[in-house]
Amino acid sequence: NLEFARHLSMQLNKYGLCQIMVDRKLGQRCFLSAMVVATVISIGILPVLNMAMADSDKIYKNTDPDYITWGAGGFDVNDDETAGQFEVQARFNTSLWIFKPQVGMFVTSKYAAYAYVGLLVDAFIRDSFVVSPSFSIGASHEGEGKQLGGTLQFRSAVEFAFCFDDQSRLGLQIGHLSNAGIYSENPGTEFVVLNFSVPTIVFSR
Repeated sequence: NLEFARHLSMQLNKYGLCQIMVDRKLGQRCFLSAMVVATVISIGILPVLNMAMADSDKIYKNTDPDYITWGAGGFDVNDDETAGQFEVQARFNTSLWIFKPQVGMFVTSKYAAYAYVGLLVDAFIRDSFVVSPSFSIGASHEGEGKQLGGTLQFRSAVEFAFCFDDQSRLGLQIGHLSNAGIYSENPGTEFVVLNFSVPTIVFSR
């Protein structure tokens, strides 16, 4: 009876561990799917709504300034290696159709770092709100935190921001970082950052 109880306990523990791993992978896939859907909606549908609401000039005539964006939040918020994340971005008003270039980098409290370059779209909802999906490619240094499987990483994110009268913005950005399976291991991770974007003329001098 004692041997049977031990065997049963081992099987339950094994099943429980496997179930936790399955649930974690399922959660990551669901989050990534939600990110893709949000990005598609932001790029494909919101600009059409903008035109219907007479706000299309802000996208196609590119009336916004360049921005320097400062952010702070959590890295690897979906897993057990959560760390503080501190980020800075430069967002340019140079228009490539509806896309705008961005460059940035962040560091974490576990000595990780990531530098990237990419594109974003500003989809306005009237004058006070803007949804900004973005996609970037960059290089990472893993430090003592989450091991991402390799140096090259892809960053996808969407930001929901409020626009002030002076054109500054306060927004919440949710994102995903992974190597898209180009390495043998691709754990991926999610981050959530509170961003404050300040207009600047530094890049237009």
